[in-house]
Amino acid sequence: MDELAGAVPWRSFRWYRGQKHYSGTYWSSTVGGHVTYESRLELSRLLLADFDAEVRHIVAQPFLLRARVNGKLRRHVPDYLLIEDSGPVVVDVKPARRLADPKVAFTFGWTRQVVEERGWRFEVATESPAVELGNVRFLAGYRRSSLFSLALLERVRAEVVDGASLGHAFECLPGESPSYVKSAVLHLLWRRELRADLTEPLSGRTLLRRLP
Repeated sequence: MDELAGAVPWRSFRWYRGQKHYSGTYWSSTVGGHVTYESRLELSRLLLADFDAEVRHIVAQPFLLRARVNGKLRRHVPDYLLIEDSGPVVVDVKPARRLADPKVAFTFGWTRQVVEERGWRFEVATESPAVELGNVRFLAGYRRSSLFSLALLERVRAEVVDGASLGHAFECLPGESPSYVKSAVLHLLWRRELRADLTEPLSGRTLLRRLP
């Protein structure tokens, strides 16, 4: 597994005028470095993986799968490998409308079989709920731990009680810069030290929960 965690993307992407897909790199707090994506949908899944406390490492295009299916050698490069405490998860990303395509269904079918025969999990990721994704995308702006004062984070941890509203948390340290305190609270939400219902839009009335 350590060898897979250190893998580099199987494919390299290039920018060119008129390209139809949306490629780029995303700085992942889980990885501590950049992870590539080849579409906005892949970026969405990458954001959610980076936010997921169960995910310990993320590898884009981790390997080339080869399998003989119906007498013919098949090849496929999955989009992501997520390494979780419970084991590896191989992820392919595709719009929901494409899943009924016979070629897509066939590829994902034999890929699932190969992956699950190894005792790993296989996931087909499609569009995420818009509100939840929007909240995670917003919190991702506060994901870089190196930008935050450890002392300020400790003070915020001490002041924000279970059940407090987000608006109250933003005002928990009256003597400090409001923007610094707000950023610290949102960073703790990104770190999942504070929890909120992300299926609803974040607002000053959002209730916060602390882990026991």
